[in-house]
Amino acid sequence: MSTSAAPTVSTWSIDSSHSHLEFAVRHMMVATAKGRFSELAGTIQWDGADFSSAQVSVEIPVASLDTKQEQRDAHLRSADFFDVERHPVATFTSTRISGDPAGEFQIVGDLTIRGVTKQVVLQAESHGTVRDPWGMERAGFSATTKINRHDFKLDWNATLETGGLVVAPEVKLTLDIEIVKPEA
Repeated sequence: MSTSAAPTVSTWSIDSSHSHLEFAVRHMMVATAKGRFSELAGTIQWDGADFSSAQVSVEIPVASLDTKQEQRDAHLRSADFFDVERHPVATFTSTRISGDPAGEFQIVGDLTIRGVTKQVVLQAESHGTVRDPWGMERAGFSATTKINRHDFKLDWNATLETGGLVVAPEVKLTLDIEIVKPEA
């Protein structure tokens, strides 16, 4: 009698030196302000084959945001926006993954910013797996989503003389993630 063993689930870690979370938002209705969070930590529990059963968990230290403009960064860290003193970490936890894990797929999960949790859908794409020169197995993914910043109490704004707003409500998030499987 032959029995097949269930796939072994491994906890893959985000390689923060090769992963990025960037954001873009309309500024004064005519330009796009961009920035990034320079620190990411997290895991993906995955059997290495069936990504639909994977569990994704990410922590983003909000103070690591960088827009290449010190004064704007300080304002974004203040209570007007992220309120880093009271809410130092944003999180994402997947609840469902669907689609083609070898190509394009969706990661549905709970995004928490400033203590507010909302469901978001990440449109994702796999870039495959590879064994690196040191014998570690790695996988790469990219994903995008759009959120309304007001849903997360990121409400500060000012009205322009022409009637528009300084900061648009919609924020585009772009992720490029590399994960590494621990050695057996």
